[in-house]
Amino acid sequence: MNLDEILQEAIKNLENSYAPYSKFRVSACAIMENEKGEIGKFFGVNIENSSYGLTVCAERVAIFKGVSEGYKKLLRVVLIASKDGEIVEVYPCGACRQVMWEFGEEGVEIYNGFKKIKLGELFPRGFRISFMPRHRGS
Repeated sequence: MNLDEILQEAIKNLENSYAPYSKFRVSACAIMENEKGEIGKFFGVNIENSSYGLTVCAERVAIFKGVSEGYKKLLRVVLIASKDGEIVEVYPCGACRQVMWEFGEEGVEIYNGFKKIKLGELFPRGFRISFMPRHRGS
């Protein structure tokens, strides 16, 4: 999949963002793989709510769309943001980093339109289920 083409699609997708409060629009594309080895691309935008705690980030929307279609291995995330119509540099929030960690590995590449960075550099010690003690029953 051509990274420049995906970035252009993500930029176009910014218009679908619902950001009436912050005016900060974000679009993301999650490139994911299913169990058959098929690759899919899933777009998402940020969706705000007047109760800010209910706002959802573009990265999570994109990843959750992929997971809901059976794609559970995250390979790459392309991310773009605009403020007042100008493209700005942005990085995923902590919640999105943790979701990326859940479905990806340290080498997952995140491209924000300005830089490429590996998930392991951005979020070096994400939480894994293996960190939890085993449940021993009642």
